[in-house]
Amino acid sequence: MERVAVDGLELAYELRGDGEPVVLIHWGVGTAWAAPLLDQPALTDRHRLLSYHRAGYGESDRADGPLGMADHARHCRGLMDALGIERAHVAGHSSSAMVALQLAADFPEAVQSLALLEPARPAPQTELQAAFLRDFVGPAIQRYREGDTEGAVDTWCRGVFGPDYRAPLDAGLPGAFEQTVAEAPAFFTQELPAVQQWAFTADDARRVTQPAVILVGGESVPTFAERRDLLLSWLPNAEAADLPGATHLLHLQDPAGVAELLAGFFARHTLR
Repeated sequence: MERVAVDGLELAYELRGDGEPVVLIHWGVGTAWAAPLLDQPALTDRHRLLSYHRAGYGESDRADGPLGMADHARHCRGLMDALGIERAHVAGHSSSAMVALQLAADFPEAVQSLALLEPARPAPQTELQAAFLRDFVGPAIQRYREGDTEGAVDTWCRGVFGPDYRAPLDAGLPGAFEQTVAEAPAFFTQELPAVQQWAFTADDARRVTQPAVILVGGESVPTFAERRDLLLSWLPNAEAADLPGATHLLHLQDPAGVAELLAGFFARHTLR
């Protein structure tokens, strides 16, 4: 990967394909997120794909102190500027969908359209959301604080990906679990606090007027459908999409299907 200085930090990135730019923002539990999509002709034949490591992850610099979603959005905009990308389609998954939303709100001139894959927030105040916090978030944080990093990652993944997550994760992204354990400090000390502290309201959502598609796996844990429905009621120009048979690991389970869906959406909202 190449590196470029952004906001006092060096960020690692790669560009692949040709056409209208698409920025792929990786989720919070590992930098290899985009790998299954980077080889999909539906995207690479039509788009110039920018994939990068967010600050604190992978080959990018670590940052002292907390990093909020607004910080990550500012870094993304700075990276686009450094690479001469004035405006792009932007895709985020899970917590990185929050970065994409923040980018669209703070730098609307930089975002042509949004693809939000199973956004982690905002979350409605329901029993499903409360159970997720009680049964998975709290125990994962506790295990991490006790030094059981692998147990903390496993607890988190079972809550987000579902109880049988290891087989599709290992098949679709070999080594991803081990990478997630290695990058756990960035997730548990910076990403998760940023997710919990993110203040994005219905008023903020009204500022995001770009076309948006919110994609949820047909077999995903039900908390994500609740979050999608809340965003659909907030965003002024959003639509829903489903990937049958998929969980939160939807782009690992069906990369071609996700790529085709994204490419079709981008084509309907072309820069030209």
